[in-house]
Amino acid sequence: MDNSRTSIIINGDEKLNKKVYHELEPIYHKEDTILILGSFPSIKSRNEGFYYSHPKNRFWKILAQVYNEPIPKTIPEKQSFLNKHHIALWDVVASCIINNSMDASIKNVKSNDINMILKKTKITKIFTLGQTATTLYKKYCYPKTKRESIYLPSTSPANCKIKDEELQEIFAIIKE
Repeated sequence: MDNSRTSIIINGDEKLNKKVYHELEPIYHKEDTILILGSFPSIKSRNEGFYYSHPKNRFWKILAQVYNEPIPKTIPEKQSFLNKHHIALWDVVASCIINNSMDASIKNVKSNDINMILKKTKITKIFTLGQTATTLYKKYCYPKTKRESIYLPSTSPANCKIKDEELQEIFAIIKE
């Protein structure tokens, strides 16, 4: 692994940017029909070893509301939820330079091989979670997959301008 680091001085504060690698395996089963792609796992998700692990991220809450089910709490419950609803989960970015968990700071992107999942499943719809995932998918993945993605707003705590009820209404498209 390339552990090179770049220091940037901003207003007297040193910010450390380092190349980070996606270490979470994609979650998919051969019967999956839906693929949800984020941009890159947050620090909390990387530390916990599972997607959308930050306690203030609304991903699991919103999906549970859409499917009228209890919010999955443990990793096995989340895996079971995804399997039950034929949802595959991964991220667009395989490696990048990123400052903390800020999508806006992502640069030097190497994308994941999304076709690997598409070849092994029955995916009919690809959803990209947040503007960064959507932009990066269009730039790096679409030329290889030739499959359009459907934008969903980010469930990150940084996207607090969209209320839960509105997110739930928008995310209902997953069930269509």
